[in-house]
Amino acid sequence: MTDYTENTFTLTGVRDFDIDEVLNCGQCFYFNEIGDKFYEVVAKGKALRIRQEKDTLLFYNTSEEEYQSIWKDYFDLERNYEIIKDSITRADPRLEDIIRKNAGIRILNQDFFETLISFIISQNKQIPQIKQVVRNLSKLYGTKVECLDKGGNHYEQYLFPSLQELMSATDEGIRSCKAGFRAPYILDAVEKVASGSVNEDALKDMSTDEARESLMTIKGVGEKVANCVLLFGLSRREAFPVDVWMKKIMEKMYFHKDTPKNEIEEYAKDLFGPYAGYAQQYLFIYARDSKTI
Repeated sequence: MTDYTENTFTLTGVRDFDIDEVLNCGQCFYFNEIGDKFYEVVAKGKALRIRQEKDTLLFYNTSEEEYQSIWKDYFDLERNYEIIKDSITRADPRLEDIIRKNAGIRILNQDFFETLISFIISQNKQIPQIKQVVRNLSKLYGTKVECLDKGGNHYEQYLFPSLQELMSATDEGIRSCKAGFRAPYILDAVEKVASGSVNEDALKDMSTDEARESLMTIKGVGEKVANCVLLFGLSRREAFPVDVWMKKIMEKMYFHKDTPKNEIEEYAKDLFGPYAGYAQQYLFIYARDSKTI
């Protein structure tokens, strides 16, 4: 059920969605927590304030048209997650309890370019540091917009910089945003996307393996970052990012020995099929909460 009054769009009867779980599982980095289940999310060229009250989502200072054209897809609110969770549970019943306890996770449909730059930044950084670099980069190169809070008060926010805006960036400028050794990687990503050698539409038409190889032509983009971009920025839900922690989890649960990352990826895709990316989220929580790692 939906309702729109006083610049607030209300969606009730929401299932399988928890705003804390969605935003804090490491898939996005440009948001601020304002209060209990109350956040500002900067995405899709907008600054949105969103609050959850049980099965109700309140989208502040937006319109029903904007919800329908942007936020419904961004938060993946039309997808039936019961099908996904049932498939993962059948693949590995050990995950049933952790899925039930963390039923509110959803994978966002983010912009390709922002996801690419954000995960290049993410290398060897903790989430608070990644968020700070993203904010710094946005303030230096992004567009300033005037926003209204839920009380009708004006405030300023900076959007994540577009490809065109980052084409004017310099190594010195990006380093000033605390990006460190990632600055030349960001510049190379900008150059390759601008030249068309890495093209979003072409990536969508490629197989997952071909798209991964194309992304890895960018300096500093290895398999893990490429898989994150595939999963979070290109809606390739079969992608299975394997970092140090996921490698340990998979070896502990399935292999019981040191195993190459590409072998782990293939095993996960065979086991979980088109839902491997969702399974990755639950596997990490399972390992964390069960002290598997």
